[in-house]
Amino acid sequence: MGIIVTIPAIIAALIAFTKSPEKAFLKLYIPLLLIFPDYYRWMLPGLPDPTFSQAAILPIVIAFILQGGFSRWKASFADLLVGGFAFSVACSEYLNAGYNEAQNLAFDMLCWVICPYILAKGIVEPKGLRVDFAKQVVLSLFFISAISLFEFRFGMTPFRLIFDRFFPGQGLGWVTTFRYGFARVAGPYGHAILAGLIIVIGYRLQCWLYWSNHWEKSFKGFEWIPLSKATIIRIVLIGGSIMTMCRGPWIGAVLATGITLIGKTKHRWLTVSLIIALTLSIGAPGFLYMLSYASVGRAQAQSVAQETAAYRKELLDKYIDIALEHSVFGWGRNTWPKIASMPSIDNHYLLLALMHGLLALGLLVAIFLFMMARLFIHSMKVPYGEPSGSTLGFTLLGIYASIAFSIATVYMGEQSLPIFFLITGWAEGYLLSDKESETEAVKDKVSNQLFKFRRIIV
Repeated sequence: MGIIVTIPAIIAALIAFTKSPEKAFLKLYIPLLLIFPDYYRWMLPGLPDPTFSQAAILPIVIAFILQGGFSRWKASFADLLVGGFAFSVACSEYLNAGYNEAQNLAFDMLCWVICPYILAKGIVEPKGLRVDFAKQVVLSLFFISAISLFEFRFGMTPFRLIFDRFFPGQGLGWVTTFRYGFARVAGPYGHAILAGLIIVIGYRLQCWLYWSNHWEKSFKGFEWIPLSKATIIRIVLIGGSIMTMCRGPWIGAVLATGITLIGKTKHRWLTVSLIIALTLSIGAPGFLYMLSYASVGRAQAQSVAQETAAYRKELLDKYIDIALEHSVFGWGRNTWPKIASMPSIDNHYLLLALMHGLLALGLLVAIFLFMMARLFIHSMKVPYGEPSGSTLGFTLLGIYASIAFSIATVYMGEQSLPIFFLITGWAEGYLLSDKESETEAVKDKVSNQLFKFRRIIV
C-alpha cells in the first residue's frame, strides 16, 4: 500500500511539465511537505525508500532543470556549503555502514537538502514569489495548528489514524507525549519539539506578511467575523505553538522576535546595542544559573524540568568523548555507540557529530554563521522601509536564530531538515537578487551623474 506515495509524484509531474515547476512547487510540494507525515515510506527492495514529499519533489526539480532553470542560476559560496554538507553526510554513512545504507541516506540528502535548496533559490526570488511562498507556508501551518486541537484533546494524532493502515509497522516510534496532564501536539512532524520549531517559522513569516500588508481583510465567505484574516491566523499559530508545550522553540521564538524588532525601528544600531547589553546582563547570569541548575544530576533533580535539563547536560558530558573518537566522519547514522541509560540525543549538534563527524557539523554551523552574518550586514544597510517591519532580511535572520537555538534541544529531523534548506535557498536567492538590484541602482546613479556632467560641459 506504500505505493500511494507515487500519487503526489504523478500530480507534481503533471503540474510541473504542463504548467510550470513553480506552480507545482508552491501549490503542491509546500503544502504536501508541511501537512503529510514524512515518516511513512514506500519500501522498495534494493532501492531508496521515498516519502510523500521526496517522491513529489523529484519531478519538479527535473522539470525545473529541463526548462532552463540552471541557465539563470547564480553560483555562490552557499552552494558549496550546502552541497558539501549533503556529500559529507552521505560519505560518512558509506564509510561507516556500507553502500546500502549510504544509498538510502544519499537519497534523503538529495530530496531533503539539495532539491529544496535548488528550488527555493531558483524560484522564490527570481520569479518574484516571496509573498506566495510565505503564504503557502503560513496557511499550511495554520491548517495544522487548527486540526491539532484533536490531538491536544484526545491524545492521538489524526495522521497516524489515517495513514497507519497504508504503512503497516511504520510510524510506531512516534507517540504523543504528555506534559502537565495535556497532550503535546506533534502534528505530522513526529515529535512535539519539531512541531514547535516549525510552527515558530510559520509565525515569523506570518508577522512579516502582516507587517507588509500582504493579507486581504478577511477570509472569503467569513466577512462577518470581526477579526481580520491576519489576526485569526496569528492567534491560531500561537495556539498551535502553545499546544506543543516545548520550551526550546518558545525561547527560540523570543530570540527571533528580538531580532525582527531591529527591523521595525529607525534606530537600528541603538536597538542592536540594547539587545547586546540585555543579552549580556541577563543572558550571562542566566546561563550560569542554568548550568548550575542542570549540573545536579538526574537523581537529585527536584522537578521534571530540572531532570530534563540534567539529562541534556549529561549527554554532553558522556558523549563528546565518544564523538571525538571518530571525529572526522563520525560513527554512522545507526551505528554510533549508545549508552544504555541515554539512548536519546536531544541535541542535534551533538547527534550530528556522533553520526557524521565534525566535518558535517562544521559545515552545518558554517551555513548558519555565513547566512546569518550576510543577512545581518545586508539588512542593517537597507533603508528603513514602510510599513514598519517589511524588511524581509530581519525576518529570515530571526528564523535562523530560532532554528539554531531549537536544535540544541532536539534533532533536526523529518520536515524540519527540508524546511531549513528551503529557508536557506530562499535567503540566498534574496541576498543575491538584492545585491544585483543594488548594483543596477549604482550603475543608474553613475550614468545619470555622467549625463548631467556632459550637459553642463556642453
